Amino acid sequence: MGKPLRWPLGCTIDALVGQTVLGVRRRGKYLLLDLDQGLLLIHLGMSGSLVFADHLPARGRHDHFELRTSHGSLRLHDPRRFGAVVFASDEAAPQARKLLGRLGMEPLSEQFDLVAFSHGLKQRRSAVKQVLLAGDLVVGVGNIYACEALFRAGIRPTVRANRLGRVRVARLHQTIRDVLARAVQQGGSTLRDFSSASGDSGHFQLEAAVYGRAGEACTVCGTPISLLRQGQRSTFFCHSCQRN
Repeated sequence: MGKPLRWPLGCTIDALVGQTVLGVRRRGKYLLLDLDQGLLLIHLGMSGSLVFADHLPARGRHDHFELRTSHGSLRLHDPRRFGAVVFASDEAAPQARKLLGRLGMEPLSEQFDLVAFSHGLKQRRSAVKQVLLAGDLVVGVGNIYACEALFRAGIRPTVRANRLGRVRVARLHQTIRDVLARAVQQGGSTLRDFSSASGDSGHFQLEAAVYGRAGEACTVCGTPISLLRQGQRSTFFCHSCQRN
């Protein structure tokens, strides 16, 4: 262990020694490692990254957690220390409920139900892009993917969520699935220093239709892509293709 992270581990290091990792899964932005006695919840924060390899170099000042297993070592590198590694006895434990309890539907699972998605949008008066980013209705739709999904659905990012009709909601529901599935195929998006646990960069950003293309011609209609700020985040959209 290096310096303390965002939250305390919640157990002694000795409590993890000798445990077996039974499985690895994800919930929202949390990586869950199921152990034979409890689970570890890992969050990368704003600048964290995970590397898993048979042999890792000597630990540096920004390497704060390392889990050594019979199949390799998993190391958390986090210069800003906004990441976290938290132990919980199970998902019903208070530590786990605090972190996972308010997360929305998983968009690439059967849980992402169109009726529930439509109902959730109807309860919100905020701009639809802000609702997608909030994570309490649907998880995993970050800034890049929200911009791209709204573009494909032909929906302006500033429209209020509760003003979307049945057809546009259904279209958005599908484009969220399509964009995220394609992003997974492309290994995610690397804008600065993102890489997978094996060290590979993502490539989805190279085929983005609107994100990061302010002033460039829309690939559909030729209109210059517009840029605005929503909740301290950059939003890219096409005035012509996303009329309402």
